[in-house]
Amino acid sequence: MRTLAITQNVTVDGSIELLGDWFDPQGQADTEDLLAELHRQDERADGFLVGRRTFEDLRGYWPGRTDDPTGISAYLDRVQKYVVSSTLVDPGWQRTEVLAGDAVARVREVKERAGRDVVVTGSIALCHTLIEAGLVDEFRLFVYPVVQGRGRRLFPDGVPLSLRLLESRSFRSGVTLSRYATG
Repeated sequence: MRTLAITQNVTVDGSIELLGDWFDPQGQADTEDLLAELHRQDERADGFLVGRRTFEDLRGYWPGRTDDPTGISAYLDRVQKYVVSSTLVDPGWQRTEVLAGDAVARVREVKERAGRDVVVTGSIALCHTLIEAGLVDEFRLFVYPVVQGRGRRLFPDGVPLSLRLLESRSFRSGVTLSRYATG
C-alpha cells in the first residue's frame, strides 16, 4: 500500500492557513537547501492529492510556468494529480483524476493502487477528513519562524493521535522540517 503523507507549511503557532505573506515559494531568500529537500520528497512521490479549491488555486497559477526557478511547476505538470470534488467535471490540467463520491473510499482506493507516495498539501478540510478516517501515514511539517496569531490548524479538534518522530532538521532560512509517522 502507498504512503499517504500530508505535507504542510505551518507557522510556529500552528496555523496552516495562509492569511498573510509568511509563505512565498518563489520569493524566499536562501532556500537552496529547503528546495533540495522538497525535490528529494518529490522524487519519492508519484501522486498529488488536493481538494477542489486548492486544486483550482494551483491550476490558476502553476501549469506550464517557464519562469519558475523552484521546479514546483515542472513537478506539478508531471505528477499524477488527484482532486477530491463532487462538482468538478473537467479538471483542465493534464494528468488529473477527479475523485467524486465518498472521499474516504476514493482516497483509500488510490492508496491501494501500485505506486509511490501520495502527498496532500493545502486542502485543510480534506486533511481533516483524512486524519479523522485514519488514512494518513505520515506528516511532513515545514515550520516557518512566524507567529500568525490566527488561522485554521492542521489537526481537527477532538482527534487524538500518537505520532513517532522520523526526522527533524533545520534549514538556513530558519524553517524546520519535522516528519512524523502515525501509529
